[in-house]
Amino acid sequence: MDLTEKTIKESVVFEGKIITVCRDDVLLPNGKTAFREVVAHNGGVCVAPVTSQGEFIFVKQFRYPYREVIYELPAGKLEKGEDPFEAGKRELEEETGCRAGRYFDLGEFYPSPGYCGERIHLYAATQLEKTQMNLDEDEFLEVEKIPVDKAVRMVMSNEIRDGKTQALVLKVNELIRNGELD
Repeated sequence: MDLTEKTIKESVVFEGKIITVCRDDVLLPNGKTAFREVVAHNGGVCVAPVTSQGEFIFVKQFRYPYREVIYELPAGKLEKGEDPFEAGKRELEEETGCRAGRYFDLGEFYPSPGYCGERIHLYAATQLEKTQMNLDEDEFLEVEKIPVDKAVRMVMSNEIRDGKTQALVLKVNELIRNGELD
């Protein structure tokens, strides 16, 4: 069975700085029609910096939609057409004041595939060297180092709630366990 839905008509409902909201009419695999509400987003990047002491470098920041401070690995939005790897390197240095000698591409993460087209590119970074943070004008965060095993426990106890960070912590932990991350 072909599960593909075919777009009949695309309608932009809202166009903002970060997202565009569409309400599209689609043809379903059974021949009937329906509509889909979709949030279009340029995508993002998230980097898991791992120190030589076996610690992640996290950032803590207030996230307005949840009205709370949360733990995240360094991350950021992609500009239209921006290379995800270059964006990851930029975000790592801006948010943590570190550059990495080695990067590992860990694939993509779909945060909310039911309604959002955002793709977040995931990387691990090792062989870190200290540089200088360079935060955006509207960005306020604190940096905190957390041992990998403790970060895994924090994911499992729901202390770390951010989905992209959960995925990266667990992926990197598995790579470390298998001796695949240096």
